[in-house]
Amino acid sequence: MSWDMIEGNWKQLTGKLKEQWGKLTDDDLAQVNGKREQLEGKIQEKYGYGKDKTKAEVDDWIAKT
Repeated sequence: MSWDMIEGNWKQLTGKLKEQWGKLTDDDLAQVNGKREQLEGKIQEKYGYGKDKTKAEVDDWIAKT
């Protein structure tokens, strides 16, 4: 799935995002509102991951979606 498709289906995909990254809240996901850079920032903030690890995890999640 491409990021454009994820943005278009953001509300439907928030459940899958919370399955993958359970520390993200509904408020976090509402703030992100489909923006990849903001999602990566929230994941880094909540999990303490570095930029490269976060990007790789988001890429893996996209590939599975």
